[in-house]
Amino acid sequence: MRIGILALQGAFEKHAEAVRHIGHTPVLVRSKTDFEDLQGLILPGGESTVQLKLIARFDLEWSLVRFAVAGQPILATCAGLILAARSVCQPEQRSLGFVDLRVARNAWGRQIDSFEATSDEGHPLVFIRAPRILESGTQVEVLGRFRGEPVLVRQGNIVCATFHPELTNDPYVHRLAFRKNHANGLVFPHRESPHA
Repeated sequence: MRIGILALQGAFEKHAEAVRHIGHTPVLVRSKTDFEDLQGLILPGGESTVQLKLIARFDLEWSLVRFAVAGQPILATCAGLILAARSVCQPEQRSLGFVDLRVARNAWGRQIDSFEATSDEGHPLVFIRAPRILESGTQVEVLGRFRGEPVLVRQGNIVCATFHPELTNDPYVHRLAFRKNHANGLVFPHRESPHA
């Protein structure tokens, strides 16, 4: 599979390594033409407000929406989850509304509070200014928890992680997102973001 990685800002190089590790071909996405012939996409961590500005500057929002609606598999991690969520708080900001989640930015702490842990299911986790899932819709399936809280979820073709799976040695999340028989059928939730 050719897996695109939104490469405007953030930890996209580590995702490229993870994609290669599971036997797929990474493609750095910086323009609308980079979406051609992709079979999957990663929205990486970084700074969500900066990423939103760069998505607007390079006119990529419609390409992202079209890719999601087409049912192609997407992995959204940390800031990518914030972009994909229905609504965002602490502070409120615009989002793309792909997944029926309400999330709080930086809710696991500031940069200085970054930490490593193990999920309730036994997988390694790396939290860096990570968002927290506050609410999820009925179509959202919880795939992983930390201390009982959801940190890995899926809705249709989109897998979202509050943490950075690309910074661990466990390929579980990337394999889960880009296995051949992924779940299709994205249904866009009602967006509640203030500028939607």
